[in-house]
This record gives sequence, C-alpha cells and structure tokens, in this order.
Amino acid sequence: MISGMEEARFGVAHLDRVALHYAEMGPEDGPLVILLHGFPDSCIGWRHQMPALAKAGFRVIAPDQRGYGVSGKPRGVKAYDLDELAEDIVALATHFGETRLRVVGHDWGAGVAWWLCSTRGEAMEKAAMINAPHPAIWKDAMYKDKAQRKKSRYVKAFRLRVLPEMMIRRKNFSALVEALKGSARPGAFDEAEFDAYRKAWREPKAITSMVHWYRALLKKKLPAKPAPIATPVLLIWGEKDEFADVSLAKRSIALCERGGTLFFAEGTHWVHREEPQPINDMLITFLRSDQE
Repeated sequence: MISGMEEARFGVAHLDRVALHYAEMGPEDGPLVILLHGFPDSCIGWRHQMPALAKAGFRVIAPDQRGYGVSGKPRGVKAYDLDELAEDIVALATHFGETRLRVVGHDWGAGVAWWLCSTRGEAMEKAAMINAPHPAIWKDAMYKDKAQRKKSRYVKAFRLRVLPEMMIRRKNFSALVEALKGSARPGAFDEAEFDAYRKAWREPKAITSMVHWYRALLKKKLPAKPAPIATPVLLIWGEKDEFADVSLAKRSIALCERGGTLFFAEGTHWVHREEPQPINDMLITFLRSDQE
C-alpha cells in the first residue's frame, strides 16, 4: 500500500461520458473537494493532501482522469480536448451530488481547473492550482516566450505520432521515471510509487491517451487574451519548476478578480510533495473560508 493512502476507499464512477476510477477519503457528508492530478501522475499523487483534507472534514475525491490507469480511454485526440476534460469533472461532481465545485489541481489537473474557471464559472465555488498556468497563457508562451519555449520542447515533441509512446515505454519507462526524479527534490517520490505508476502506464492505451492531452492542446484554438476569472483562486507555485516559468504564474493570477498566491523559492514542479504541511494548511484555510 502506498504511504498516505491506507485509509482510501476506491471506486469507479460510471458517468455518461466516461468511467473514472477514483480514490476517496473523508466523511461522506463533508463538503466535496475534487483533486486533479497531472501528467504522468494518478490519484496517488495526492497521498500527502488527501489525509489532511479528510481530517479537516472534507469529502475528498481524487480521480484518475480520462486516459489514465484503469479509467476510460476514449479513442482519438479530440476526446482529450480541454472541454471534454472539464465536462468530466462537472459530471463527476454531479455523480457525488454536488452542483458547485471545489477543485484542487496540479500540472494538467490545474490546467483543467483553470479551464473550468474560464468556461464554466457558474459551476465553480473555488479552485486552487499548483504549478500550472492558464492553458491559453501556457500555449502562447510556448511560442512567444524564450524561457518557456525551452521548457516546453518536450510538449512539441509530443506532436509526433507513435515515436513519443515508443520512447516513453523503453526500458520499463526509465526515461519517464528519471524525468520525475530529476525534476523534484530528493525524496519527493519513492519506489513503491514508481511500481504503482508503471502498473498504471502498462494499461492498454494508457500512454497514447496520456500523450493525447498534449496533442489536443496543440490543436486547440485558445483566446489570445483570456477573460477575467471571477472564481476565487489560490495559485501555489514552486519557483524551481523545470517545466513552467514563474512569469506564467504571475500572468495567470493577473486574470483573477479574487486571486491569491503562495510561492516557494526552493519548490519544484512537485512542490505539493515537497512542502505538504504549509500547502495543506493553506488549502484547508482557503477551502474552508466559505464554510465558517
């Protein structure tokens, strides 16, 4: 069992659109919080946050998003468009009896949270994003910002067919594992997690589906100037992120009418693993602020 996930209850939400495997903690009558992982993670990426949020009284649901693990894997790049990904989360909340969403996302999961705020603001209660800019700002910077172009070279490589999947699968996913280790502080991941990740990555169609998230983004027309976001937003950022420049964090939070930031000078892309205590405390305060 992965450390931190001992109390998790696992299930599958059979939605109209897709079936999503999920981990759950906390009281079933608590306020719902949905945690959204990124690439190439899974629900276990929240092992430091789930117990703390559950102890604080929240009902915590962490799905394996579409394309990941044993969750559904629709065919084709279009199935991984941001609108499809966002609708999954609206449907998941409805499945658990909620019409207003409290969402915490990391990496691609934060990208989905940003998109929910931009396109489905009426459904959003609160959103916390960890080390991911607004998708429109991210894509624009991939082409126009020198620092971000360098950090996003791997994204553009994902446009190729077949080859990225072949490279990822080589030598028991060694390149992917080394990328995770190399982009985080020592101890952020452990071998038990890598065993669980390899098992998830071996699922039929998993790697192709995961890469399709990037391919869909590169094909999507996004606004040059995203509209202001009314949803209360908390943006958490490790400044030593190898994949996203800190300037994108500042551009993203500037979109928010009610936005706050928490920066970690020594944090990496995986700052929620590296600094769980202060981040958990801030998340609980942020998510509780309308419950008192």
